[in-house]
Amino acid sequence: MKKLSVFLFAMLIGLTINGFCQTSTPADFFAGKWEITIMGTPDGDSKMITNLVRKDGKLTGELLDGTGAGKPAIPITSIEESEGKIDIAFSASGYDITLELNKVDDENLKGSMMSMFDAKAKRIKE
Repeated sequence: MKKLSVFLFAMLIGLTINGFCQTSTPADFFAGKWEITIMGTPDGDSKMITNLVRKDGKLTGELLDGTGAGKPAIPITSIEESEGKIDIAFSASGYDITLELNKVDDENLKGSMMSMFDAKAKRIKE
């Protein structure tokens, strides 16, 4: 009986510690409007705006020119989500491009485009 009590106590402590250690990203954390900046490109820093929406359980959206120059929207071909990370794939100028962004805090993401250029994103508040 004493061994069972010690085992149950150890299991309870382990579950309690595990519960405090996990910081989960809410399911719809990435949904919403974001201003994405790609830094250090040959043409200078590039800004894009996106509104990610969840349809049929998956995120989707398009990228808009952040300068207001009226360029056509670029459709996002796929979005992969994992804990605190999002990978956005799209095609531009005949190239398949990936944008990897990691959660910094509730309002900011940081990562890279094609592992070549630094990228950051800031949530746009309505």
